[in-house]
Amino acid sequence: MKILILKPSSLGDVVQALPVLRLLKRHRPEAQIFWWIDAGLAPLLEHDPDLAGVVRFERKRWASPRHWPEMWRSLRWLRAQRFDWVIDLQSLARSGVFAWLAQGDLLVGLDESREGARGFYDVAVPRASFHTHAVDWYLAVLQRLGVPVHWNFTWLPERSEIAAAVRTKWPQTQDDPRWIALQPGARWPNKRWPIEHFAETARQLAAQLPKVRFVVLGGEDDKPLGDFLASTLRERGLNLTGQTSLPETVEWLRRSDLLITNDTGPMHIAAALGKPLVALFGPTEPRRTGPYGRLDDVMQHPLPCAPCLKPRCAWPQPMECLTAITPAQVVQRALAAFAACHAGRPA
Repeated sequence: MKILILKPSSLGDVVQALPVLRLLKRHRPEAQIFWWIDAGLAPLLEHDPDLAGVVRFERKRWASPRHWPEMWRSLRWLRAQRFDWVIDLQSLARSGVFAWLAQGDLLVGLDESREGARGFYDVAVPRASFHTHAVDWYLAVLQRLGVPVHWNFTWLPERSEIAAAVRTKWPQTQDDPRWIALQPGARWPNKRWPIEHFAETARQLAAQLPKVRFVVLGGEDDKPLGDFLASTLRERGLNLTGQTSLPETVEWLRRSDLLITNDTGPMHIAAALGKPLVALFGPTEPRRTGPYGRLDDVMQHPLPCAPCLKPRCAWPQPMECLTAITPAQVVQRALAAFAACHAGRPA
């Protein structure tokens, strides 16, 4: 049996879709499963034990007509695989078109109103309610395929070679170090808790947890935020913004004891790893896209407009849903999460 999953982006969405892969492989261990993913995120899934291969979607490259022959070759390869099931978990026009052109025996997708992708599917699976979490919606696709849903799997298996590389590149500077990870960036500006709040939170935590070090994670665009935090934390901080690959980010979060984060992909990675976290939410709805099964770890200041689900803030006091969350409140949450994780160990 051959199965194609289409979930090209974003990082958090791909992580939330991984239970679909895990359960498909456990139900059909003989199946060859492929994943169609944005080229920039492909390293996250390369060498995954449950995948037969990764199909790169070169979105930026294929925007140029001179690279269209590459796209057609990719499509011909997809058709040649003669997939039994094609599962589109993105449900946008481009994923729907690629899923349909793959010409699998059965095409299943999400019953999403955006861009008319549902018109390509043999079976469209609706969201049970507005607040149904994305993970549960993805898993509902499996129920339509007769695949049992359970949690007897590892969401993100450790990649020992990457973990070893992380320890080699960034060796421990003390015995039994404990790390608090900070994720100050986010794709939408109004999903970013003020960097000054992050810095004050880290300063207070450093004062109360003298043996803890801080690692700042994020992409290339987050470097100014990382530099700001590094200048605050000095020798207690390690700024890795723009320096880690996706697999290295996963292993750094596995290595960390706590993550303080905006609504980002690394938040979903930490949740998948079962790590303690404090998730700061503003315009987005944690019941739909928050850390799965971890609503108690979410902080969101109540406003009449929140969550607005919009990338731009129209509230008279811009971003108050985020800025009204104080460093003192986050420190209290973080200390409680840290203490629960390390009961019986000196800080």
